[in-house]
Amino acid sequence: MVRRGLSPYITGRRIAGVEVLAPRSVRRHEAGPEDLSGRLTGRRVTAVSRRGKYLWLTLDDTSAIVAHLGMSGQLLLPLAGADDERHLRVRIEFADADRQLHFVDQRMFGGLHLDDLVDDGRGGHVPVSVAHIARDPLDPAFDDDTFARRVRSRTSGIKRCMLDQTLVSGIGNIYADEALWRARVHYDTPGRRLSRARVRELLGHVRAVMDEALAQGGTSFDALYVNVNGESGWFDRSLHAYGRAGDPCDRCGRTIVREHFMNRSSYRCPNCQRRPRA
Repeated sequence: MVRRGLSPYITGRRIAGVEVLAPRSVRRHEAGPEDLSGRLTGRRVTAVSRRGKYLWLTLDDTSAIVAHLGMSGQLLLPLAGADDERHLRVRIEFADADRQLHFVDQRMFGGLHLDDLVDDGRGGHVPVSVAHIARDPLDPAFDDDTFARRVRSRTSGIKRCMLDQTLVSGIGNIYADEALWRARVHYDTPGRRLSRARVRELLGHVRAVMDEALAQGGTSFDALYVNVNGESGWFDRSLHAYGRAGDPCDRCGRTIVREHFMNRSSYRCPNCQRRPRA
C-alpha cells in the first residue's frame, strides 16, 4: 500500500533537499546525515520498489534510498510546510512539488540509508542490503515449485516456513494465520508432511488473502499502520482467525483460540486446524 501510494507522485521527481532531524534514523548510512543529504540532493527518483518490509526509491545514478519501517515507521506525503508530525525524523523536499516525503518513526527502530543496486538475477536490480530477502508470493518471478520443494525438505512447522524470509517474504503473522485458516492447516504441521499440491494450495490462499487485503487498503489496528495519506485500511473487519480469540469460527462455529508462537501469537480454529500427531 505504501509503495502504491508513493509511486505515482514521486517517480520522476528531483530531490531538492534532505533534512535529517534525528541522526539515529539514518544510522545505517555510516558517512553520516550531511553526506546522505549531499548525495541525495539533485538526484531524480526513477522508480519505487519493495521486497518484504524493505522499500526503496531507485535514483538516476544506479543507487537507491532504502527504507525499513521497523515497528512504527511511516512514509507520508503531507503538503509542503506541514510539520506537525510529532515523530518526524527525515524530511525530503522535491523540486516543483506541493508535497514532501516525511519519514515518521515513533519507536525509531526503522531508518533510511543509501545503497548500491545489484543485479537480482532476473533482469532487475535490488539494493545490496535487500538481496538476501526472498521474493514474495505476489512477485511475478516467485517460483512456486522451488518454494514447495524447500518447504517439504524441512521438519519445522509450516508457519515458521511462511515467516522465514530466506524462503518467502511479505506474508507476516496476520496473513499467515488467515491463509492457514483458509487452508485448514495447523501452524505447527511440519513442512515435510505437506504434499507439493498442499503447499501450492496454501500459496493460493496466501495470495488471495494478500490481494483482498490490498483491495481494502491493508490492515490497520492503530494509527501507525496507514497509507501515505494517513488513511487506514479496513481488512481487519474481514479477518477470520487473527485477533478473534473467543469468537466463533466463521466456518464451523467452534471457538477461535490464541496460542503462544515464536514470541508472538497464533490464532486458529481447534476443529478446522487440528494439531498434527506426534
